[in-house]
Amino acid sequence: MGVLAGEPYHLPGTGGPGGISLRSVPIGSGRERRNLIVAIPPPGIAGQFPVMYLHDGQNLFDPATSHAADWGLVATLNDLTAQGIAAIVVGIPNRGRRRKYDYNPFRDFWFGRGGWGRGSGGGGGDRYLRFLREDVKPLIDHSFPTRAEPEHTVIAGSSLGGLISLYAVCRHGDVFGAAGVLSPALWVSRRAIYRFVRNHPPPSTCRVYLDVGTGEGAEQVQDVRELRDLLRERRDRAPHLSYIEDAGGEHNEAAWGRRFRAAARFLVGRPGTE
Repeated sequence: MGVLAGEPYHLPGTGGPGGISLRSVPIGSGRERRNLIVAIPPPGIAGQFPVMYLHDGQNLFDPATSHAADWGLVATLNDLTAQGIAAIVVGIPNRGRRRKYDYNPFRDFWFGRGGWGRGSGGGGGDRYLRFLREDVKPLIDHSFPTRAEPEHTVIAGSSLGGLISLYAVCRHGDVFGAAGVLSPALWVSRRAIYRFVRNHPPPSTCRVYLDVGTGEGAEQVQDVRELRDLLRERRDRAPHLSYIEDAGGEHNEAAWGRRFRAAARFLVGRPGTE
């Protein structure tokens, strides 16, 4: 299967026998042309696989392109595969200064000040999710052996990537059946996400992995605990929730990569209640 397999993306630990295969897959044309980074289980593993769509794709695999260290996902995926948990991961690189616009679904003029650039103060989240739903996901489903149903489609990210993942599973639970919400930036747009989740909770069939590091500060921990309680509020419609507080964990790539092993097990491996 493989209508658009892309080009090999060579990193240590990939491409060899039993190793995860990384591919650089182009999408779009002209000014909007982007390269996805797709991790595929080793060739010896047959079948169709759940898919995890991860934001900030340049921070996941390659320390040379990462903002500050990478998530180390090559080793994580190899370990999970050895445990019988195989999945396809699609890393969608962010657009630099446009990241704050793409990953925040709510307009935020205050967030946009401070020289971050025109249009970067939030409000582009729905457009970004439409790009994932209408362009990225169909391409991946057409090109690789995926399980395309919502229960096998995960969206995940950290900080603002956690915010847009939570929003996605609430707004488009018919497409994304699970969300990895790592250290979410819940304070943006005057905490608009709390009102949205209260009015548009994720479907009870969805799985939500939520975490925070205690080293991120008391205010961030309290914000995430408040979201946890909100997700639990209506037990008749509450999603399957896994909640983690990482003692000493900080707001950085290394902490998110380390915690993502537990997140992936819950989201695509052996989902269940908290």
